[in-house]
Amino acid sequence: MTTIKVANTEMPSVGLGTWKIGRDETAQAVNDAIAAGYRHIDSAADYGTEVETGNGIRSALSQEHCSRDDLWVTSKLWNSYHRKQHVRAACERSLADLQLDYLDLYLIHFPIATQFVPFEERYPPEWIFDPDSAKPSMLVDQVPLAETWAGMEELVTAGLVREIGVCNYSSGLLIDLMAYSRIKPAMLQIESHPFLTQEKLLRLASDFDIAVTAFSPLGALSYVAIDMATNADTVLTTGPVVAAAERVSRTPAQVVLRWGIQRGTAIIPKTTRPERLRENLSLFDFELSSGEMTAISALNQNRRFNDPGVFCEQAFGRFYPIYD
Repeated sequence: MTTIKVANTEMPSVGLGTWKIGRDETAQAVNDAIAAGYRHIDSAADYGTEVETGNGIRSALSQEHCSRDDLWVTSKLWNSYHRKQHVRAACERSLADLQLDYLDLYLIHFPIATQFVPFEERYPPEWIFDPDSAKPSMLVDQVPLAETWAGMEELVTAGLVREIGVCNYSSGLLIDLMAYSRIKPAMLQIESHPFLTQEKLLRLASDFDIAVTAFSPLGALSYVAIDMATNADTVLTTGPVVAAAERVSRTPAQVVLRWGIQRGTAIIPKTTRPERLRENLSLFDFELSSGEMTAISALNQNRRFNDPGVFCEQAFGRFYPIYD
């Protein structure tokens, strides 16, 4: 497996994404992934499965599939914990659930601050402040992102995390972050696939020496089950992808994942099926031509499936766009 440079270290370029893996499946999926050769696990407090992810990691380590030092484990700070006084407690909760002494990478999940919900009251708190209210909705908190980042920097100083970064940031927010950060972000995690190539944002991250991880690297497949896309939105049946798959004798999904790797991003596809785990990892013995890369990139529609400007209003009673 190849790696990508993250600050002064290296991260495996293919990881297991755990978003939307069922709680009853997570531990086995994580164990199976590590047994299959994955050394990069992407988690988050908001997924509600960090206990199970930790159990899967512990199982894999006890079976000596690898050592802790061989693994790269990412987690994310949820929106409710953006105030500086809550950042460390949130990180420590993730560490306890994951049964780890440190995180390789900790990310601000969204540039969205919501009202604090105590752990003992509800964890993870998700998006709605009070689900039992007459009109359940998301309640925002006026927390500057600079305050949250200062809390993230303290985690590095304390040795709880090795690298810090951000998710779902725009170019403007990234430029602003670089201006005030004492410890520069090592990673930008964003939605990216052939329908959302984000070329300018990737170029900016490269200029700042920030690595990029693409979530939902297969596009619509991540969103069909939650009614945020349909099967008709798939990139896997497009002409350039199908033609490349035929030439290299691989599946369309492997071609799309290889496109992500070849353009320099890490990818975190999600699956629980052992055969898919192996397939998603088998990306390094073939290469797409420059023409195929260009043709697949030309599929871009600026189509964003994971957009708070849409789903926050639809599901959580609050219009809250973060992208123009």
